[in-house]
Amino acid sequence: MKLKVGLVAAAAMITVLVVFLAQTRNQFFDSTVYYGAIQYWFRGDGGLVYDWLRPGTPYGFTYPPFAGLVMAPMAILPFGAVVVLTIIASVLTTAALVWWLAGPLIRRPGWTVWFAYALAVCLAISFEPVRETISYGQVNTLLLALVAADLLFGLSKGRRWAGVGIGLATAIKLTPGIFIVYLLVTRRWRAAATASGTAAGATLLAAAVFPDESREFWTSALWDTNRVGVLSILANQSERGLLARLPLPEAEATVWIVCVLLTLGLWAWRVAQAPGDIVGGLALTGVVGCLVSPVTWIHHCVWLLPAVIVCLDAGTRRPRILGAAAYLVMTSRLTWAWEKPPRPPLELIGANLYVWFSLALLIWTPIGTRRSAEVHPEDKILT
Repeated sequence: MKLKVGLVAAAAMITVLVVFLAQTRNQFFDSTVYYGAIQYWFRGDGGLVYDWLRPGTPYGFTYPPFAGLVMAPMAILPFGAVVVLTIIASVLTTAALVWWLAGPLIRRPGWTVWFAYALAVCLAISFEPVRETISYGQVNTLLLALVAADLLFGLSKGRRWAGVGIGLATAIKLTPGIFIVYLLVTRRWRAAATASGTAAGATLLAAAVFPDESREFWTSALWDTNRVGVLSILANQSERGLLARLPLPEAEATVWIVCVLLTLGLWAWRVAQAPGDIVGGLALTGVVGCLVSPVTWIHHCVWLLPAVIVCLDAGTRRPRILGAAAYLVMTSRLTWAWEKPPRPPLELIGANLYVWFSLALLIWTPIGTRRSAEVHPEDKILT
């Protein structure tokens, strides 16, 4: 017992150190953007939230107006409180996701549940996309938890409210909208209608409260790629980022569209083969969302976490090896070795490690197997 407590304490300290080192680089940058924009919007001179840019940078508020409505408490909270609440929310949602997705693995016979769970949470928080989410002050794990809870405890149980979480996540940040497409591909018509209606209702609510901001976002800010940075920088680990780093200036957009269509086709074919596997559907849809989005910063890759867990819990050797390799490489910061010149050899591989692993996860993550389809009733404990 004492040995296990000591190991958990050591793992926790190492995890805190890893997150602290990430924070020294990132300094809650995204939270400063959210906070500055919301302060300007609600307490400034009446300008639009999309007018504000972080001083000395091209970065501003890029989310729909409904997200600004959700973040409105930032107008009255001190920045330190925002940071603390964001950290707590990210850690708790990560812990919940580990329990929901890795529960069957954690509860295997012969394992001490609390010990396995504590180590698994430490490993999940150390995963680079998760620790980057925390150290940037991002909202990724919150959105992933919202979508995962909707699928695992709404859709899989046949609840009438299934789709509400996906709709709200889509209204906050558009990229979770890929899960509405998942519902359509797997013929969950009612859930798809609920998700679409929820997203539309939240968007219309924001438009009624903030008509000018809504008009600005949907007609201008949404299409301004300069607000999110340069597509070719290494931190963009989407297919578009990979292509932007290649010498294809004239053909890049066309090649990207072809790649997106092929990727979506493969994804749709795989999830349609096993429509009853909600866990597998969550895993593959999170992966494809990262691949086809024009911009997928490394912290957005928390959406790969379900696929990594499904692979590690697989009953066959190849997915387990893939899951372990994906976790280790995407926790090591290896890809950053190709960020600045002089770059090591094999830049096409090294600078796009997240993209290659995302494609591998899309192809080989198990779906339709007994283990990947399991959602245990006792997993409700943390819902």
